[in-house]
Amino acid sequence: MFKLNQKNSLRFVIIMLFLALVMYIPKIYVSNNIYYTSKDVNRLYSHYISLNEENTFLSKQLEDMKFKNQVLDSLLFNPLIRLENK
Repeated sequence: MFKLNQKNSLRFVIIMLFLALVMYIPKIYVSNNIYYTSKDVNRLYSHYISLNEENTFLSKQLEDMKFKNQVLDSLLFNPLIRLENK
């Protein structure tokens, strides 16, 4: 076939290095893409959780304010009705 001398072995090593680069560069690129995408997903999920908690808190505040408004209305208008009836 061919003899392995210094010149041929250097070519063989260069070809093998090139093949290894061609095979592993796409894998490295995809792995990095997956990593950064998962970081973005985790960041967005943490924002989602915090916004969900804030929504729960604000809903409770709104419910409390509605209740206070109803109680204040009943306290304000009931004495007036009683005064009119007397």
